[in-house]
Amino acid sequence: MPGIDECLLEAMRLPGALGAAVVDWTSGLALGTVGDAPGGDHETTAAEAAELARLAAEHRAFAPDEEEGTGWDGQDPPVEDLIVSNRDTYHLLRFVRTTFDSSVFLHLWLTRTDGNLALARIRLGEMAGRLVLG
Repeated sequence: MPGIDECLLEAMRLPGALGAAVVDWTSGLALGTVGDAPGGDHETTAAEAAELARLAAEHRAFAPDEEEGTGWDGQDPPVEDLIVSNRDTYHLLRFVRTTFDSSVFLHLWLTRTDGNLALARIRLGEMAGRLVLG
């Protein structure tokens, strides 16, 4: 089972990958980074992406029907992933399910010209399932 560094290097092998990070969304801290950072600063990017992740995970508007009205239970975030696109890149945030508080996500950014969003989403899901933290 891969750790953070191995997971990030695997993410960078995806077509169009510009950079990747493992982020704790409760603190906004990057637990690991690789490649370029949007805006040139990994820590700022991690903090800003964490705000977006918290918004999606803690608001019931994004919860599955069976969890309607409950919000985040502290174990399983109600959201699998978030996709944000702009003129030239895709940002994919994939929540990592853990045995403790599930407050970690993978953040991958890809070029729109070379990146394959569907493939990236599938591979990040696989990586999130194998990632070992600790």
